[in-house]
Amino acid sequence: MTILKTTLAAALALTAFGGIAQATSDPTAIRCSHQLPPKHHIAQVIDRWAAEVEAQSNGSLDVQIFGANSLVGAKENIVSTAKGDIECAFSVSFQWGRTLPIMTVTVAPFAFGDLDMWRKWPESEAAAFLSDKLREKGVQNLVWLFTTNTSVFTSNGKNLVKPEDFKGVKIRGLVPAFNASLEALGAAPVSMSGSKVYEALSTGVIDAGLTDIAAAVSRKYFEVQDHFTVVPVISVYFHGYMNPSFYDGLTDDQRAALDSAGKKAAMWAIEASEKAASEAPDQLREKGATVHVATAAEQAALAAVMRPAFDKAFASDDPDSLKMVDLIRALEN
Repeated sequence: MTILKTTLAAALALTAFGGIAQATSDPTAIRCSHQLPPKHHIAQVIDRWAAEVEAQSNGSLDVQIFGANSLVGAKENIVSTAKGDIECAFSVSFQWGRTLPIMTVTVAPFAFGDLDMWRKWPESEAAAFLSDKLREKGVQNLVWLFTTNTSVFTSNGKNLVKPEDFKGVKIRGLVPAFNASLEALGAAPVSMSGSKVYEALSTGVIDAGLTDIAAAVSRKYFEVQDHFTVVPVISVYFHGYMNPSFYDGLTDDQRAALDSAGKKAAMWAIEASEKAASEAPDQLREKGATVHVATAAEQAALAAVMRPAFDKAFASDDPDSLKMVDLIRALEN
């Protein structure tokens, strides 16, 4: 009986030890939420980033991507990550709005379209400055994903080209400073996330859209709008971020994997965005849309109205805003 008990105890101990060993070898799960549809070029970069994180971590991290608002809605991503309800999320820059207004500086009309600037971005003082500010707001930044410097104004019946074309038009808005630039044109902006625009256009909540030209294809705006004006009015980036406590609890090697994958993904995003922007006009035409590429003179006419209104509204007396503008301008040299 004693031998039987000893053998049984040893077996149980071995089983328990094996269970602990198995548990400690299981990869750490990271649930990441974003709002983009699967065919969006940045959604595909995010998938590639996730695979790279797993590879760089030698399988110790299991990155689970939940796109198209399937885990958390676009408006909840930041708060859910900061609170620790999820580990990771991606948001477009202007979704920080009033919480961290300096994140929205790149929507200054016709101001930040230089791709060389964005190639320098991940290692720049500007990016480091924003990362510090994001940490103060409750998230640890992981990756910068340039999304577009080519936008479209979408409409029905005619293209929106000249300032007077916008008078009285209910159009998708973004953040207060950019909305001020639309109001200067005589438009009536209604702020909403990209995932809400299609329905708003189809139901008449708004008359016109504003989006990345590639998103106009992936979100199928051509089903509800028939005229598209291509114009480099804003630059937009997504960024990935993590709950700070969760990030701090990772090993040094795991954090290094996130850093390495993030730097690679930043370059992949630029390549994917260039490709998507070059292909989108013809893709829209193939769907029967009328596409007009704004001329330099047409862009200048819009900028002359929009930029002063934006600058006036963009917290120009805020030290962080002023520093952010200076740091980004330094990238152009």
